[in-house]
Amino acid sequence: MTNDNSISLNKFISQTGICSRREADKWIDAGKVKINEVVAKKGNRVGAKDTVTVDGKPLINKPKQVYIALHKPPGITCTTDLKDKTNIIDFINYPQRIFPIGRLDKPSTGLILLTNDGDIVNDILRVENNHEKEYVVTVNRPITEQFIKRMSNGLPILGTRTKKCVVERRGRMGFKIILTQGLNRQIRRMCEVLDYQVLTLKRVRIMNIHLGNLKMGQWRDLTEKEFKELQTHLKK
Repeated sequence: MTNDNSISLNKFISQTGICSRREADKWIDAGKVKINEVVAKKGNRVGAKDTVTVDGKPLINKPKQVYIALHKPPGITCTTDLKDKTNIIDFINYPQRIFPIGRLDKPSTGLILLTNDGDIVNDILRVENNHEKEYVVTVNRPITEQFIKRMSNGLPILGTRTKKCVVERRGRMGFKIILTQGLNRQIRRMCEVLDYQVLTLKRVRIMNIHLGNLKMGQWRDLTEKEFKELQTHLKK
């Protein structure tokens, strides 16, 4: 199962484009993966002559890598679970198997990236990399200077304190916020701490990728320039 040119099993699976490394680890733990007809374990490595199967089906060669930017509408769930009738995979209906990079709340709108490149998913989601994500938010009552100050300096949610971030007023009841972390429903929870309710939340940027004029429900391929800049960010 190993040789000098071997790679880790979860990386091999993710490079076929069917899932991320994290998902591959789950499949391995569940006993779904075999190498040369032997049930695999985490930490196994795969060489050029090895045959890897998932649920008895051999993995096909790596397809062309896909990188898509979607303007997610409200009501769409960022899941690959096809049992969920609002899943993002059926919504986008792409001819190749792809999966979302991270999540965007079901009621929220805006930019989300999808790909079949499991490696880039891990690089973008890695918490310690502090990648910027920018949002435009409206709330149910007027924004105050105190609100801006407290949001910027961090608030207690989910048993921790949010990192300091950039927050700017946008009109009477709106603001822009740039986060470098992605706690569950973070912006909504932060607003709740200050007794505000989020009315609309739209993500307009992930690192160097901007939503721009992409209409709600539409998607586009990343440009070559965007992808090269993204790779540069990820290598820092």
